[in-house]
Amino acid sequence: MSGLLALLDDVAALTKLAAAQLDDISAQAAKVGVKTAGILIDDTAVTPKYVHGLPAARELPIVWQIARGSLFNKLVILLPIAMLLNVFAPWLLSPLLMIGGAYLCFEGAEKIWHLFHPEPLPVDDSNPIDHAHLEKQRVGGAIKTDFILSAEIMTIALSSIESSTVWMEALVLALVAVGITALVYGSVAVLVKADDIGLKMAQAGSFATTRGIGRAIVRGMPAFMETVASIGTAAMLWVGGSIIIHGLENFGFTAIGHFVHDMSAKVRDAVSVASGFLGWATEALIYGIFGLAAGLVLLGVISLGKRVFGRG
Repeated sequence: MSGLLALLDDVAALTKLAAAQLDDISAQAAKVGVKTAGILIDDTAVTPKYVHGLPAARELPIVWQIARGSLFNKLVILLPIAMLLNVFAPWLLSPLLMIGGAYLCFEGAEKIWHLFHPEPLPVDDSNPIDHAHLEKQRVGGAIKTDFILSAEIMTIALSSIESSTVWMEALVLALVAVGITALVYGSVAVLVKADDIGLKMAQAGSFATTRGIGRAIVRGMPAFMETVASIGTAAMLWVGGSIIIHGLENFGFTAIGHFVHDMSAKVRDAVSVASGFLGWATEALIYGIFGLAAGLVLLGVISLGKRVFGRG
């Protein structure tokens, strides 16, 4: 009997330990999710464009295909690579983060540049649109773009995990991969079908209030999508700029980082209402300005390189 009680005590202790570790995994995954918020917003804002111009009945299947590709990118390709790097070449994580941050700055700056210098789209009405081919092309392009964003997410996640064991890091990364994919593409599915839902409510609603809400959704979705895209661009610049500045600090270049912290501290000291939020907003603004400047420099260098090699 005493042996059975001892066994039950051991089982209870192991259960508590497992529960505590699961709580730790969940808490760390949530913390990492917050740090990757800028990329998530941009990923959510970018993806709906891949279903534009395709039949409404194919919108959700396309989103599902992209989500499956994203999950494959994160779990099958990027997670093992991230773990191998963390074990055998952890010194590479900071440079890789900075490269990813530079990419985010470039993407954000390019969007802003095209906003003020739009390029006319070629129009060809001579051939009918092959929706199947266009869908395959769109899905492939979306998965390639997702791979870059997912690589940045996984690298940020790995650098943010506070764990001494490899299996715990792997579990946190896997949880982050699944959770982020579900969040992003679940949100995308809602966004791409919102206008259809609103139209159905406006046409077939049983009550005047329901029909009014439906009409408001239909009218408001274009502006809402533009807002989401703008927030995503700002978030890319903010996250990309902060990653580069923190990476420079790791290499001994601390002047910009100190300037950001000093400005944030001055704002916090100068105001008495919402000082914490305003201090954070100051940091985000400076990171964003730095990210925009870095992105514009990269955009100029790449454009010059295309012209030089194009002429060659």
